[in-house]
Amino acid sequence: MRLWRRFRPTARLRLTLIYSLLFILLSAALLALTYGLVSHATAAELQYRFEPVPAKPGGGTLLVVEGPRGLVVTRPAPGLPVPNGVVRQSLQVVAGQQKALDLHQLLIYSGVAMAVMVVAAVVLGWFAAGRVLRPLRLMTAAARRISAQNLYERLAVLGPDDEFKELGDTLDDLLGRLESAFEAQRRFVANASHELRTPLTLERTLLQVALRDPKATSQELRAACEEVLALEAQHEHLIDALLTLASSERGLEEREALNLAVLAAKVLELRQGDILSMNITLRTNLKASWTLGDTNLVERMIGNLVDNAIRYNVAHGQIHISTGHEEGKAYFAIRNTGLVVPADAVERLLQPFQRLESAKTNQLDGHGLGLSIVRAIAVAHGAELAVQALPSGGLNVKALFLYHDGQTGTS
Repeated sequence: MRLWRRFRPTARLRLTLIYSLLFILLSAALLALTYGLVSHATAAELQYRFEPVPAKPGGGTLLVVEGPRGLVVTRPAPGLPVPNGVVRQSLQVVAGQQKALDLHQLLIYSGVAMAVMVVAAVVLGWFAAGRVLRPLRLMTAAARRISAQNLYERLAVLGPDDEFKELGDTLDDLLGRLESAFEAQRRFVANASHELRTPLTLERTLLQVALRDPKATSQELRAACEEVLALEAQHEHLIDALLTLASSERGLEEREALNLAVLAAKVLELRQGDILSMNITLRTNLKASWTLGDTNLVERMIGNLVDNAIRYNVAHGQIHISTGHEEGKAYFAIRNTGLVVPADAVERLLQPFQRLESAKTNQLDGHGLGLSIVRAIAVAHGAELAVQALPSGGLNVKALFLYHDGQTGTS
């Protein structure tokens, strides 16, 4: 097992084998090509002829052999002419033997050279692969050091702008998002613990004060119980909001066709009393606006936006609500008067347990979860959420969903 771990098929080993195999194949192809060319070049027959020796008294004969590439060799011939067949056969035998010897030597020398070069290619390929994969090893070592306690560290890959640099930058971006998510989770847990602890502490205090007073009347005890019940309702509302936030962030399991106009009308009908109590002028333009999603979550989203528009509005204020579809999108839009919201505070208000300082001082009801639930539901539905702070006060919110034909059932 240890031997296998030591020689496991790492990327470096695979790259080395690939380099070496390619080199072997190319070398073998080059050797075969060279062998074929040499064999073809030496395959020509030797041409010969007999010529008299002009300068020799009494005559004489020379055997002239013409080889490839214009090579001419002369040899004295015997005194008597030799039959042509015998001479030609002798020359061909000699030429064939010489050719076979040359090709054999070429094959041996080339094979030895190829073996040496293969060894050199393996060694150089190993070091070259290690050099190429060095940034990857550094990223692996850095990633192993990073944990939830030091997500602020980055791989910080240096070097040319290649694929490894792009991978390192992508992982750094991922670590940045993870750091933000972990930090948001820590803040959420801390804020949720505080918000959940506050009603429980108040309940305990009310009950302890009522029980420690031996002269407490039934009316005083009844009033204490009513306050505890009110705190319990607030506690229940907070837990319900947290559950809605968690379920919307988890995503959707099923989708059904729903009409935003119908859901908006239902929400407004349930909140007519709150609207009338603050003398708010309500203007609506509800057109059929079909989309796919979770009816309960979308209704909760619209309800949170309407509650936010009512709770943070001003007396004799206004609320404008419209639904419809445009450019392939179904939309729900709401605009309200109210408190002045700084433009740089809009993004913060979309985070859990975040409220305006003016809202805190006025002690308005709410835990700062309304808009964060709205955004989580929008994200779960793949909707675009645009939130804009109005200069005169209040917000302008528009949620764009994927349009769905409620009649044909196609999106």
